Amino acid sequence: MRQSYRMRIAGLDRELPLCRISDDLYIGAFVIFGDVELTVAAARELLKKAPEFDYMITAEAKGIPLIHELARQSGHNKYFIARKGPKLYMSGVFEATVNSITTEKEQKLYLDTAEADIIRGKKILIIDDVISTGESLHAIEELVALAGGNVVGKMAILAEGDAQKRDDIIFLEPLPLFNAKGEPI
Repeated sequence: MRQSYRMRIAGLDRELPLCRISDDLYIGAFVIFGDVELTVAAARELLKKAPEFDYMITAEAKGIPLIHELARQSGHNKYFIARKGPKLYMSGVFEATVNSITTEKEQKLYLDTAEADIIRGKKILIIDDVISTGESLHAIEELVALAGGNVVGKMAILAEGDAQKRDDIIFLEPLPLFNAKGEPI
């Protein structure tokens, strides 16, 4: 039987399957894809804690449903996605490097130079589903800085492991790391 971790997020109970990272380290797999109820509730609760902002940005792909719902509920009709690869429709790109706990190899995130023109001088709120090592967050911060934007906040639904000790992020719930027995560490 697969191990899991039960937790309450934005007033909703969810069961997170535990996934092996190494022999003695497991993480609770948190995926909001397809969970409309959780996405709506988490966005509502995050907006209560959000600083004033002009635009939001997230990394492709797991943050997309959340940022879309945040935009819908807040009335901010434009947001940005740091893409995992350049697209033909981009007028030009710049990049930042990411080494995430859930990705086996180095990744790059890209932002369109046309989007950078909009971001320049604006208050930017960085959105993610889970902050763990902070690598994705750092890469997005780098992109926003290169675009000339001002990061006014960094928000996530969950802060995993040591991220929950950070005082520079806003999150709804802490998510522990787990040992091979499925016990929080």
